[in-house]
Amino acid sequence: MLSPQNPNQNHLLAALPTKDYEPLAAHLELVPLPLGQMLYDPGTQMRHAYFPTTSIVSLHYVTETGASAETAGVGNEGVVGISLFMGGDTTSSSAVVQTAGQAYRLDRHVLKEAFDQGGALQRLLLRYTQALMTQMAQTAACNRHHSVEQQLCRWLLLTQDRLPERELVMTQELVASMLGVRRESVTDAAGHLQTLGYIRYRRGHIGVLDRAGLEAHACECYGVVKKELNRLLYDVGN
Repeated sequence: MLSPQNPNQNHLLAALPTKDYEPLAAHLELVPLPLGQMLYDPGTQMRHAYFPTTSIVSLHYVTETGASAETAGVGNEGVVGISLFMGGDTTSSSAVVQTAGQAYRLDRHVLKEAFDQGGALQRLLLRYTQALMTQMAQTAACNRHHSVEQQLCRWLLLTQDRLPERELVMTQELVASMLGVRRESVTDAAGHLQTLGYIRYRRGHIGVLDRAGLEAHACECYGVVKKELNRLLYDVGN
């Protein structure tokens, strides 16, 4: 059975003091996010922010040829739609559901009004934006300088951090699309990680068997992103 949904499953909403959370609570709408749903297209009007609980949303940059690569992922640690409070209602990237689940949706006007009042919500969202920028920068460096195997380790670790399950429902085609590499490269990398005993891959399911092994095998990018997220998000009072 599915566990009951609660806004506190999203770490940003859970970190808000009661006086800052209560004005938002009545406007939070629980919505399903099926795999592959497009939340935003580049250049289109954004109407809602999404606070994932059991879903993961991938932020993509898409080229004129249709090729794409993930610039960042957003799960229960964050919010999709930072442009809504950072001065714009559109974005140059797309946002597509990478892992099906649920999220709490908030109207852009409600979010902007609450943000403009300052206080804990504004501080928390600005800190999260900085953490997201760190993730984007680190992803760009990782894709340029590290092996597909290291990129896969980073991606698996960040994905598992956002989900309670040890097994991820994920095809190699989808992983290749996220990393912006050929499917054959992901096949080779996953095969080696499976030989090492770190993961098990079968029929679109990737099971993490040895998380410590994955962390040791990953490049420094995972640790940088994780440390920055922890530093920025869990000290709201300052």
